[in-house]
Amino acid sequence: MSMAERIQDYDAIILGTGAAGLAAAVGLPSHWRVALVSKGQPDAGSTAWAQGGMSAAVDAGDSIDAHVRDTLEAGAGLGDEMAIRRVAEAAPKMAQWLGELGVAFTRDARNELHLTQEGGHRHRRVLHVADATGRAIQDSLDKAVRAQAERHWLTNHIAVDLITSRRQGLPGDNRVLGVYVLNQQSGQVETLRSPRVLLATGGANKVYLYTSNPEGNTGDGIAMAWRVGCRVANLEFMQFHPTCLFHPDARSFLISEAVRGEGGQLLLPDGDRFMPRFHPQAELAPRDVVARAIDHEMKRLGLEHVLLDISHQPADQVRRQFPTIHERLMKLGIDMTREAIPVVPAAHYTCGGVITDLAGRTDLPGLYAAGETAHTGLHGANRMASNSLLECLVMGRAAAEDMSEIELPPARESLRAWDESRVTDSDEEIVVKHNWLELRRFMWDYVGIVRSEKRLRRAAARAELLRSEIQAYYAGFRITPDLVELRNLSEVANLVIRCAQRRRESRGLHYNLDWPDTLPPERARDTVLVPPNWPGREQLPQWPSFTVHSLPAQSGSESA
Repeated sequence: MSMAERIQDYDAIILGTGAAGLAAAVGLPSHWRVALVSKGQPDAGSTAWAQGGMSAAVDAGDSIDAHVRDTLEAGAGLGDEMAIRRVAEAAPKMAQWLGELGVAFTRDARNELHLTQEGGHRHRRVLHVADATGRAIQDSLDKAVRAQAERHWLTNHIAVDLITSRRQGLPGDNRVLGVYVLNQQSGQVETLRSPRVLLATGGANKVYLYTSNPEGNTGDGIAMAWRVGCRVANLEFMQFHPTCLFHPDARSFLISEAVRGEGGQLLLPDGDRFMPRFHPQAELAPRDVVARAIDHEMKRLGLEHVLLDISHQPADQVRRQFPTIHERLMKLGIDMTREAIPVVPAAHYTCGGVITDLAGRTDLPGLYAAGETAHTGLHGANRMASNSLLECLVMGRAAAEDMSEIELPPARESLRAWDESRVTDSDEEIVVKHNWLELRRFMWDYVGIVRSEKRLRRAAARAELLRSEIQAYYAGFRITPDLVELRNLSEVANLVIRCAQRRRESRGLHYNLDWPDTLPPERARDTVLVPPNWPGREQLPQWPSFTVHSLPAQSGSESA
């Protein structure tokens, strides 16, 4: 393939094919030529793994105000009320839209929506499809996107870096012009040209040794946006899911929070229920509280895990509500209807990310971000359960709406194709594997659930050394998928550590032994990191306000 043949033109490029990316793809004009880029198969991301559900105030006894209050409280004083209200107000519309796309939310005997309750929620407001909600949403969105003719799926392609006018040496204001992507089948880097790029690449939880996430969550979008001058915020708030299965053959299998919502209790090996000692809501406390409580008990008693027990509930009910979890556990020799499940905390969700407004716009014109990659202010210092799928849908739709309406000049500039004429194939692949393991291990040891100034200093020193080594390796050798991901992980690790060092208090998901107290509300601030190449707010365009338009119904479909 020649250099010219490797440049492909699109009206929009979407990096990531989970809920945020697919929701955006559905919302873009049908005649637009849109590239959907995924590292592996389109369903390999976090969305398809999501078990619990999507929060929405649809019950008669619930309200938008209550949803907002619960989210603000879970966010430990850092949630943006405007962002939270916009997302909460859109939630019932999203539920209706998903129903029209074919998502069959679980219903009760009266054919009414069956709502579960999860940590941080004071009402039952979590819509679900048994315990495989993410899979149902992923499949329905995928089907809707494939019904549109001009949607081009680039599977097994990994984004390497964003293309901007400044990096290309072009005159005028800096803006996004496209993306370099590595075709993992051919081994060649291809140039995708477009004036609109959406980062829907998920979080950065693979920066930790133990995580509930798929392999691809390596912070790619956050790292790429930072490198082109976009600010990031609140990356110290990495959420650890309290209940990941402890088993040698299933290290990343999540035990849904809904198990606790339906009466599951956390126990010590002697049967002692410990959560009431830590929070009035016990097992339904916010995730940061539950994760720290488990971590405390494990360290206090020298345990490898604690136990999650729902065996006191009727067996038929447990099997009916958690068929996927029950089936997986049975294959591993654990019958959750008769015995407790061994669980440990694991890195689960990135609450901070690339700063965007409520239309998904970043600091770089033409570049958008949505879902776990972005920071909108929705989650604050701790994400409330089942607000993540909701955010992906609302912000993916919002980004698509803004992309469709805003006037952007087409990316017609003559772009430089990827140049690998001065690099060679690596003869030391072991370096990548070694650095990958070292980075994830010191992040787990020093920047995990409980931190200290000494631990953070150690992590910062090691992160900087690794970044230098990885950058030298990146500059000298032909890139591989592992190297691309390692480069991004090292960038994000550095950002997480820098954010954690700046916060001189303990709040939400960030707990520092040297700063155990929480600052008063009037001193609550986001942690914002500004890259050296950030243009300054005075040079940024004024983004229009965000609105949720009514969603079109599809003929022949049933509403939720």
